[in-house]
Amino acid sequence: MSNKATSIHGLWTSRWAFILAATGSAVGLGNIWKFPYITGENGGGAFVLVYLACIVIIGIPIMMTEVLLGRRGRSTPINAMKRLAVEAGAHKAWQIIGWSGMLAGFLILSFYSVIAGWALSYILATVSGTFADASPEVVGEHFGALLGSPGSLLFWHTLFMVMTIVVVLRGVEHGLEKAVRFLMPTLFILLLVMVGYSMSMGEFMRGVEFLFKPDFDKITQEGILIAMGHAFFTLSLGMGAIMIYGAYLPENTSIAKTSIVIAGADTLVALLAGLAIFPIVFSNGLEPGAGPGLIFQTLPIAFGQMPGGLFFGTLFFILLSFAAWTSAISLIEPAVTWLVERGFTRMKASVLAGAITWVFGIGTILSFNLMSDVKIFDKTFFDLLDYLTANIMLPLGGFAMAIFAAWLMPRIVTKDELGMGDGPGYAIWSFLVKYITPIGVIFVFLYAIGLIGEK
Repeated sequence: MSNKATSIHGLWTSRWAFILAATGSAVGLGNIWKFPYITGENGGGAFVLVYLACIVIIGIPIMMTEVLLGRRGRSTPINAMKRLAVEAGAHKAWQIIGWSGMLAGFLILSFYSVIAGWALSYILATVSGTFADASPEVVGEHFGALLGSPGSLLFWHTLFMVMTIVVVLRGVEHGLEKAVRFLMPTLFILLLVMVGYSMSMGEFMRGVEFLFKPDFDKITQEGILIAMGHAFFTLSLGMGAIMIYGAYLPENTSIAKTSIVIAGADTLVALLAGLAIFPIVFSNGLEPGAGPGLIFQTLPIAFGQMPGGLFFGTLFFILLSFAAWTSAISLIEPAVTWLVERGFTRMKASVLAGAITWVFGIGTILSFNLMSDVKIFDKTFFDLLDYLTANIMLPLGGFAMAIFAAWLMPRIVTKDELGMGDGPGYAIWSFLVKYITPIGVIFVFLYAIGLIGEK
């Protein structure tokens, strides 16, 4: 169609480059840190089945929608939504979707960088033998000492932000694309090595059974809602990252096929992480439902006691750091492109966006120590940012995108961008995005703010 926009920021050189970049955005701490422990807390196999269903019903349709909006707008999420609203004859206020997504990505990166810094610090701690034959008390004290040291947290936070800025300032083809072409295959290789190592452990089949043998007596209303929420958030939806990556997508690339591949790769990483982690947990008599401390307080105990634990423990935290790095690149990209469109050079925009993010990260650092008693709405600075973004901004952003694309954009436009014609594929996408997905996102939102769920 003649009304299509062009990107001033460049394009991915291929469909494969986009898949790697978007998968890198989706694959992060949520896959390797969060998915294993929420699976452990919610009974294993039955939770995994519900999660997979939610990826298909909620995750993929919204990802297709966000990529569609990005490619049609060919701009930063704010300007893309402004242009698309005009094209659809809707009010320009719909650009709030872009503002909310960009702000959410910025806020998430400010604390995400601090947590990624933990992973970087654990590489050094593991390779130096800190956890060798360490007791649970020693490992717990190490983690507590890290959180209690503003200086240490600031150092690792700064290092991680510099790593992120260095990639982003080089642009789409020479920065983002080159980075993900190296990082994503390496991440998969590292993960497969970890799974191979877990296969040598005596409890590997127990880990497989835990992940893939459903016991529906263990699934609860709470577990279903958690699975729905994680399916939505694990794909980096609602934060502008997928939309801006979609803006760089070549015209002849199938949005549906690439979205399915990306969601599949993201899910595969989560399942492989479970296969790598649970056999280690079971072999060492540890608890799979150990919660958020599974990675930073439970696994180091296992790595410290097992043969080859120093090497594989170091490998694991390198893997975790790579996953965080690929996600961080996408989280800052919407803010950088917005500054570029306002006249900044790519380098100045990257440094400015990174510097502001770094400053906000200091608030998260201090919330673990010097300002741990300072509460806003009964939450620390870190807890408040986490709650605001994950529980309010992202689900509402995803809901608004679904409503805009399905109900306000001309049917001829969405059909043209998706390239699915009048076949069953388009009909399924349209039905899901119009009715099923918004309802699912509303349930996630209501659960997240505490209005539904088990009390």
